Amino acid sequence: MRPVCRSRQGMIPCPPDVRERISNDPASAGFVGFALVGDAATGRRLSVQGGSATADEEGHSSSARYLLGLLVLLYVINYIDRQILSVLLEPIKQDLGVSDTAMGLLTGLAFALFYTAAGIPIARQTDRGSRRNVILAGVVVWSVMTACCGLARNFVQLALARVGVGVGEATLNPAAHSLISDAFPPERRATALSLYNIGGNVGIMLGFIAGGWIGETFGWRQAFLVVGLPGLAAAILVRATLREPPRGHLEGLVDDTDEPSFGEVLRFMMRQRTFRHLCLSSAFYAFGAYGFTIWGSAFLIRIHHMSLSETGIAMGLVQGIGGGLGTYLGGMLADRFGRKDPRYLAWVPALGGVLAVPLLGVFLFWPDRNGALVAYAIAMVFSVFFVGPNYAVAQSLARLRMRAQAAALLLFAINLIGLGIAPLVVGVLNDSLAASLGDQAIRYSLMATGATSLLAVFHSLLAARSIREDLAAAAS
Repeated sequence: MRPVCRSRQGMIPCPPDVRERISNDPASAGFVGFALVGDAATGRRLSVQGGSATADEEGHSSSARYLLGLLVLLYVINYIDRQILSVLLEPIKQDLGVSDTAMGLLTGLAFALFYTAAGIPIARQTDRGSRRNVILAGVVVWSVMTACCGLARNFVQLALARVGVGVGEATLNPAAHSLISDAFPPERRATALSLYNIGGNVGIMLGFIAGGWIGETFGWRQAFLVVGLPGLAAAILVRATLREPPRGHLEGLVDDTDEPSFGEVLRFMMRQRTFRHLCLSSAFYAFGAYGFTIWGSAFLIRIHHMSLSETGIAMGLVQGIGGGLGTYLGGMLADRFGRKDPRYLAWVPALGGVLAVPLLGVFLFWPDRNGALVAYAIAMVFSVFFVGPNYAVAQSLARLRMRAQAAALLLFAINLIGLGIAPLVVGVLNDSLAASLGDQAIRYSLMATGATSLLAVFHSLLAARSIREDLAAAAS
């Protein structure tokens, strides 16, 4: 079918250069036969149609849903491989004879430094080339390196394997955020990104449950070997079935293949007040969340004397169900109310942060473990309200060939401050307070990290003051 273009003047035959571009772009042809481009010479927005689909229908097409489902599956595997170390902290510490500070370094900074450092150049390549191929390479690397963790014979070898996991996993989020932003329209973007991030909650749940059981039954080394295998099968699925949507087609934006330098991307994003506060709020929300996610198992073992398998099940259900529900609700509420007033995209995360902090205190100081876990589950719902809205706003503020790098910049702040520093801070505080408080030290270490959510709330409220103007400027 010869494509036609819809402009503000009505339906017109597509210009020769547009027809040639469609024929030469397999992604445009393969994603439900529908692409949107613009006329760079006149500034018109044109929709190129090979069928009767509309932009709204495209956002809910079978291809878009399959793409999202596949990315969710990859994120599940990603988080299983990332978080299984958390439930295995105690047996690894005893086997290798290392301190809490060393384990905090291993779970946090050793992973996060390389995850964030690799994320920027990987995201730049993602904006320039095939997002599918970037994801494919990353899945293979992180799966193999997860299995290598089980082969480590000392702390240094385990740390090097974790570095490899971090580099491999740095590929997924920037590419996934860019793909989802091209598969779903802006008014549904926070919900779509929230659904994607639920994969992380499911991965945490499965990692805790499976890791706890396998670690207790067969040993921590076997746990790493077992969870590393599914990623290789997923890599085959990516190679065979993942098709990329055209960049910017749901917004009628022109993908002129202009490739700005990283310096240009950094200056463009950081000039926007909303993005600056978005990075800071996300980092402080993540600081509290990662502190509890990484050290929550050790807390339950030391304070409530739960077994490794009991801890894995409890933490897995809390993180998976509570975190998954909160991630979805945060995105859904932000999309629903944000259509009327975009400030809700910042207010919803702020509300979650305010409600989460006192509940985290209840979890840490409640004497009964069942009551403590209920409080933690509810706190988890609120503490992850920020995920979908913050990621969605970052994508909406970025230009087409900047979106993966915008995601990487946001993830840099989240992972360096949240994942990198928070577990290390808890470990250092544990060792510092242990002489006077013993096992009780972990209560106060975790409370200090959880309180940083109030700093995140402050920056969310500051972002709300500029978000309308910045989003309007980005859409113009």
